[in-house]
Amino acid sequence: HVQLVESGGGSVQAGGSLRLSCVASGYNPSTYCRGWFRQAPEKEREEVAFIDGDGVTNYAGSVKGRFAISQDNAKNTIYLQMNNLKPEDTGLYFCAAGDRIVFSFWYERRKYDYWGQGTQVTVS
Repeated sequence: HVQLVESGGGSVQAGGSLRLSCVASGYNPSTYCRGWFRQAPEKEREEVAFIDGDGVTNYAGSVKGRFAISQDNAKNTIYLQMNNLKPEDTGLYFCAAGDRIVFSFWYERRKYDYWGQGTQVTVS
């Protein structure tokens, strides 16, 4: 039984920082890819960042240089360090995992089999 639990969301002013965490259970982290997605009100869920079992990462253009994804496989946890936050970063942030994800198409939501419940980030 795979479970993903996000935490670390909150309300910050523009220019501030937050660090999200996603604790996973039920699968071998070295064989799965993980990603962060977000969804703003009345908008589609969009990709934010990706990391594979070897630590290779990728980012959406809108967050590149401001966000950093990392992982601690011993703790089966991934992180999203978010710096220089902007109001447009506001949304519900989800972590997701899957073992069918191709690096070049890391943004395809349908390839992620497991999702957390999300943690809210609000930037004003």
